[in-house]
Amino acid sequence: MHNFSPLGAMALFGAAYFAKKWQGVLIPLLATWVSDLFINNVIYARYYPEFTWFYSGFYWQYGSYILISVLGFFILRKVSMPRVIAGALSATTLFFLVSNFGCWLANPMYGQNISGLLSCYVAGVPFLKGTLLGDLVYSGVLFGSCALMQSQIPALRLKHA
Repeated sequence: MHNFSPLGAMALFGAAYFAKKWQGVLIPLLATWVSDLFINNVIYARYYPEFTWFYSGFYWQYGSYILISVLGFFILRKVSMPRVIAGALSATTLFFLVSNFGCWLANPMYGQNISGLLSCYVAGVPFLKGTLLGDLVYSGVLFGSCALMQSQIPALRLKHA
């Protein structure tokens, strides 16, 4: 399924639990970059004439994950199931809006007007399902596993001031 990815959930989880907040931003970016290196240079190597470190327009996707992390700093100050669900839904929305906006700007197929922008968003709707499911499923796995481990291993429980 297109866009079924753990990266939005990773950004949220890092924002919620990493003591050093810069790590919560950096780790999803590194994961994205490593997977991009593999995808662009192994799976889609025939489309790139030479080794590709970054693809054109990468900053829209990477910027989305930075914004998701920042959003997570606020939504997940206190972790709860409703907040994790809100974070996952917000991450999906943010990624959809930012990445499709970047696609609209870079793609001459879309007119550089409101009609072209709306057409680009409509064209992105089929990918929205995978992003939403990925954000919800992987957030459930990451946050649920963490809660389960915290309930079983006292050393993992967060100390509150």
